[in-house]
Amino acid sequence: MGVPTSDGGRAVREGSHVPTEGAVATVERTFTREDVERFAALSGDEGDHHVEPDDEGRLLVHGLLVGVLPTVIGGRRNVLARTMTHEFHRPVYTGQRITCEVTTDEVTERADRYEVASSAVCRNEDGETVMSASYEGVILHED
Repeated sequence: MGVPTSDGGRAVREGSHVPTEGAVATVERTFTREDVERFAALSGDEGDHHVEPDDEGRLLVHGLLVGVLPTVIGGRRNVLARTMTHEFHRPVYTGQRITCEVTTDEVTERADRYEVASSAVCRNEDGETVMSASYEGVILHED
């Protein structure tokens, strides 16, 4: 889904996908008209602003479609999400390059899993924050 520019720190344990606290990972994506059309069909959110181009021929990207960017990092790390909170600050349009930086805020080891809390900030090409988010989940211990 996205193009990683960095994958952040990993725990010392070999083969582990568990990040270290403070690790930062980045993913970038330029959403296309086809992305928005597919998401509209899949989600049923076919509001005029998502299916009718603006004066520049762009479609407004669904907030939840932008919200999947941090999950690229979570997927690489095999995170099972428990909570996700998103705040949408500015609109995103097709053709805009979005960079999302995910920071691992906390990692707590338990007997059978790691509990992980992360935060994300996604910015457009002008450096403006378009979305901020927080995530909590678990990474199961590898056997």
